[in-house]
Amino acid sequence: MANKALNVGDLQQSRDKVIVRTSIIGILANLLLAAFKAAVGLLANSIAVVLDAVNNLTDALSSVITILGTKLAGKQPDKKHPLGYGRVEYLSAMIVAALVLYAGITAGVESVKKIISPETPDYSPVSLIIIAAAVVVKLVLGKYVKATGEKVHSGALTASGSDAMFDAILSASVLLSAIIFLTTKISLEAYVGVIIAVVICKAGIEMLLETLDEILGKRVESDYLSKIRHTIAQEPEVDGVYDLILHSYGPETYIGSVHVEVPDVLTATQIDAMERRIARRVYQEHGVLMAGIGIYAKNTKDPELRQMQDRISRIILGHEGVLQVHGFYVDRETKTVSLDVIIDFALEDRKSLFEHICQELAEAYPEYQMQLTMDIDI
Repeated sequence: MANKALNVGDLQQSRDKVIVRTSIIGILANLLLAAFKAAVGLLANSIAVVLDAVNNLTDALSSVITILGTKLAGKQPDKKHPLGYGRVEYLSAMIVAALVLYAGITAGVESVKKIISPETPDYSPVSLIIIAAAVVVKLVLGKYVKATGEKVHSGALTASGSDAMFDAILSASVLLSAIIFLTTKISLEAYVGVIIAVVICKAGIEMLLETLDEILGKRVESDYLSKIRHTIAQEPEVDGVYDLILHSYGPETYIGSVHVEVPDVLTATQIDAMERRIARRVYQEHGVLMAGIGIYAKNTKDPELRQMQDRISRIILGHEGVLQVHGFYVDRETKTVSLDVIIDFALEDRKSLFEHICQELAEAYPEYQMQLTMDIDI
């Protein structure tokens, strides 16, 4: 386990290096583009080009924030934050999104001013070449940064890459408006600036919402959960894997809990050994620390209870909106039946359906006390 912990730490350090290196490339590229575009915009008296240059500066600042967020997130756990600082990356992604949104609003205000008080631009062949080169650079840079962000699961890096690809499109629109002006003498750049502002604001809002989803705790990808369930199910004593919950403490940093169904004849010693094996395998294969492994006992001593379980399952699953029934156990001595019911979140009134199921089972088995739990569709 210690060796694996070292490997996970090495992977984290490697991930951080990739993010920092990619961000530095983004900073240098955006600073150069901003300088060239600002010079072109001022010389040509073009608000659209100037706004494009400002947008490149915000991109460079976004990359700086991404680096700072990555460095802070990589701090070792301490007494105050025993689970580490990984969630700082979500905050840095949110700051990047806020900067993008601010840049969009500023661009919109300046563009509207130019519509109200228009000025005639003056483009040169050199300025057009610089803008065209900027389109290519931003497109290549955006694809590279976004692909790297998706590879290392960095929200801030992915957001920066998406923003850079938007910039390439917007720079292309600036170039098009310049060509239209040179050929027709019709100045559209202020209106193009408004379009740029709207697109930037839209991108900023989407980035904010995506980061909020991460902070609130969005659903983990089903493929990833399936792989972990499969790993747990490899244990010979495990008859079912349920209620797998992963709590995120930063990208690729999860602490999990799960329920496993096992025969009711296992001893405490056997269960303890099984839980340790599960925790070790899940950490080694997926890097997830299993903080809790709950146990569902499975009736094996009384064959008649299988028929009872099948009937109860048919009754419950016969209702539209019920996704799963698990954790079934009957205690003959106390006359209790325990089980969990998962009801689809898509149902408007999950509580009413659950109460109806409880009532239906109570009528079907009046001699038993039904202990049902409405579980979460994770």
